[in-house]
Formats: sequence, C-alpha cells, structure tokens
Amino acid sequence: MAITGTDPSSYYSDYYTNASKVSAAALEKTLGNVNKETKEDELMEACKEFEAYFIEQIFKGMEKTIMKADNGESSTASQYMDYFGDMRTQEYAKMAANQGNGIGLASQLYEQMKRNYGL
Repeated sequence: MAITGTDPSSYYSDYYTNASKVSAAALEKTLGNVNKETKEDELMEACKEFEAYFIEQIFKGMEKTIMKADNGESSTASQYMDYFGDMRTQEYAKMAANQGNGIGLASQLYEQMKRNYGL
C-alpha cells in the first residue's frame, strides 16, 4: 500500500512535533504541581553540592603545591593512590561544606538565586 498525494516524511515530522508538544505540556503540568518548599530544598541542596565542589577544587590546588617524593612505587599503585586520594579529597570537601554553614558560599548562592528566580 503506497501513500499518495503527500510526502511521507511529513507524517513523521507531524508525529514528532505533536509528540514533543504533548510531552512538554505534561512536563509543565508536573513542574507546576511541585510545591515551593520542595523547590527551595532542591535549590539549597544544589548550592551545597556546588560549594563542596568549589572546596574540593581549592583542596586539589593546595595539594599540587606539595612536592611528592618518588619512592619507586609502580604506576598501578600510584594510580590507586591518586584515585583514593581524590575520593578522600571529595569527602573532606563534602564534610567542610556540610559542617555548620560551610564557607558561606552555598547560602549566598541560595539567597541570590531565590531573588533572581522569584522562589
């Protein structure tokens, strides 16, 4: 059975256009139902994660200033030391960001974004 009279590709483009409109409307409806407190909690969590990442980058920069002794370790052992050292640095950064008010970056970002986005 052949389609006559129109280009078959137009059927596909119409289908995908309508499908994207329907999914966008469903997403807007879902996001509209999220309460304000949930949005603020998620925003604060994102700000704390950013603060932890920022602190981690500071720690890594500080570690680069330390001279490392070459004690003849194999490259595999060195890779493991680097990997677990990075994990340790990430955990220290998370602890620093979550302890008390952290360095204050998360709260400043949170307040600024609340003002800018009207939450």
